[in-house]
Amino acid sequence: MSASLSERQQDDLHKAILDYLSSAGFEHTFVEFKKEANLADFQPDLGQKSNGLLVKKWTSVIRMQKKILDLETRLQEALHDNATAAVLPAGFSRRNNPDWLPTASSSRHTLTGHRDAVNAVAFHPVYSALVSASDDATLKVWDWETGELERTLKGHTKRVTDCEFDSKGKSLVSASYDLFIKLWNVENDYQNFATLRGHEHSVSSARFLPGDDRIVSSSRDQSVRIWEIATTHCVKVIRPHSDWVRCAIPSLDGKYVVTCSMDHTAHVVEINSGTTKAELRGHDNVVEAAVFVPKASVPALRELTGQKGPAITDTISVAHVVTASRDKTIKIWDAIRGQCLHTLVGHDDWVRALVFHPNGKYLLSSSDDHTIRIWELKTGRCIRKIEAHERFVACLAWGRQALSSAGDGNEGPTLMNVIASGSSDQTVKVWIP
Repeated sequence: MSASLSERQQDDLHKAILDYLSSAGFEHTFVEFKKEANLADFQPDLGQKSNGLLVKKWTSVIRMQKKILDLETRLQEALHDNATAAVLPAGFSRRNNPDWLPTASSSRHTLTGHRDAVNAVAFHPVYSALVSASDDATLKVWDWETGELERTLKGHTKRVTDCEFDSKGKSLVSASYDLFIKLWNVENDYQNFATLRGHEHSVSSARFLPGDDRIVSSSRDQSVRIWEIATTHCVKVIRPHSDWVRCAIPSLDGKYVVTCSMDHTAHVVEINSGTTKAELRGHDNVVEAAVFVPKASVPALRELTGQKGPAITDTISVAHVVTASRDKTIKIWDAIRGQCLHTLVGHDDWVRALVFHPNGKYLLSSSDDHTIRIWELKTGRCIRKIEAHERFVACLAWGRQALSSAGDGNEGPTLMNVIASGSSDQTVKVWIP
């Protein structure tokens, strides 16, 4: 010790050790160490600079270790990105890389302005517009390329839980705890042109059905409702669950919805008949999110689960479902037979949102553990963990933005990937290559 510490430093360290031993109740050790350190007159005193010093130093060391680990992770991600960029063909950049995955360093903008938690984010299908929905009863429209706030939509009186653009980007739908679903005219300065009334409790989700002429919503009143936009009438009420329905997401063909609930289950429901075609039971807590597996991801899931033989092409859009739960797991289901095929384990808290990579190879999830995780579907492994926000990561959205053609001009427009995440820390983050 004498080689690395001065006599005064040794004395301060000894006193700090004695202070810790006394405060921790190690009285015998305290007495013996005082003798060996020749500090017989030392008495712990809240006024001494040695008081609590070891605990403070230890806390600092832990914080420093966490910072080092975070920096090492970012360095590895940056090295991986540079290695990937080095082998891209001429005229090809990370901005139009179809296999791009987000990293901690690819968070381009942090959008601030909401006064409460952010519950949902949605990209415009054509323009660089991003909408966020918040507990502060507002929706905000952002330009995600510049990070600028374009406008704030006020119309709801309570928490806004969900939002989505239609397929052409002409209308926006929002859902709220105020029992109402609102439709906004994007082309007319986001004017509220219709309000759908009928739910008897908080509305959890609202999505356009294919064709953009109907809305499917879910609610704490235990119902899923189908709405006709032209008349604003509710044309069907479905009750697949015995508790709060957390979401209702339509299939690509518009024939089915997948629902999830506080009753720990998810259901695949046929819209026309209102009957449940499959009940997905296996989670140990509330199911927060459920999505149909897109066609591009089916081969990877069949490899993961060891499914043999040809896929049934006429049901491929509804053959598999992925669910996320408060039990910290993600489950992959055979949605025709109602069987759990695989469970992804890794998050340390509630799992809130799921999005598939457009190339079909990966699944992204967000959680109350503050992270976004990337799962390789064919192996079921978590290949990347991103410390995304300071608090719960409540929502995710994947956008595709058209870029100008590259090369000799003969190719069609390329698509750039972009991701948004929203959090209870009141921010939205935009992740861009």
